[in-house]
Amino acid sequence: MDKHLKEIQQEVETLIGKLVDLKKEMAKVIIGQEETIEHLLITFLAGGHALLEGVPGLAKTLMIKTLAQTIDLQFSRIQFTPDLMPSDIIGTEILEEDHTTGKKFFEFNKGPIFANIILADEINRTPPKTQAALLEAMQEFEVTYSGKTYALDRPFFILATQNPIEQSGTFPLPEAQQDRFLLYIKIGYPSASEENRILKSTTGTKKEKVKSVLTGKEIQRLQELVREVPISDELIDFVSQIVRATRPDTTTNAYVREWVNWGAGPRAGQAMILTAKARALQAGRLAVTLDDLKHVAFPVLRHRIIINFKAEAEEITSDDVTKHLLDSITLSS
Repeated sequence: MDKHLKEIQQEVETLIGKLVDLKKEMAKVIIGQEETIEHLLITFLAGGHALLEGVPGLAKTLMIKTLAQTIDLQFSRIQFTPDLMPSDIIGTEILEEDHTTGKKFFEFNKGPIFANIILADEINRTPPKTQAALLEAMQEFEVTYSGKTYALDRPFFILATQNPIEQSGTFPLPEAQQDRFLLYIKIGYPSASEENRILKSTTGTKKEKVKSVLTGKEIQRLQELVREVPISDELIDFVSQIVRATRPDTTTNAYVREWVNWGAGPRAGQAMILTAKARALQAGRLAVTLDDLKHVAFPVLRHRIIINFKAEAEEITSDDVTKHLLDSITLSS
């Protein structure tokens, strides 16, 4: 048994070392944004999908493309536009002819969704019908066309981007679809020193090459290890209290009742625990801490707490609600 545990520990250390190497590779191209990169890796380790929001020019697309280059998986980019159709994502049947028999038949031509890492660029620029084409893939890891189901290769990740400032010609994601994203990551502006480095590194002739560090099998193994990371009953109870307190109909929290329209469902608690386990493993720790849960609470709950019109008028955000709950709910002894 001791020998087995030692082998597991060595495997974990090797894989964590590769995650460190992956971050170094990304740092060749992406300056700063350490927290965003950490959240993207947490998404991968927890086996979910992420929605990234930020103003233009913050390297959202470049970040995802660079991350895809560090992992030996098939990458596909879908540029969402108002005229994009579901078949442009899933694929379509085309008429083929058997040159031996002369018989004609329909063959399914797979779309760009059939890859391991999907960049859904500006996802809010396409109508709800096309957005919905992603729902089955995100939840069931399969797509259905003409009554036939096609399994998607694993691991499978959708990383979507959206622009928060241009609302003309956009279609806001329905709450049901937002809930499919494990994390809702907001990207801020770089610091002064980071911006100077960006200006210097992107206006010259030198271009850094990023090499592959992880394989698909190693990602899947990391996902298995994440689920084995222990979490105490007290921390699970803390997660349950946080999630249940977001619901205005049943909570005793006056702040939530005043500012929240709809609270988070059970999926939020599952996401908090899984992402906290992923953060712990990424840091080389084989146990979840309270700090892990508090760190992931914001990107987990950001799109699952729906504030009311009064809160919008007062510029109170879902992050404000999450902070209030984290400050007011204590760990049970």
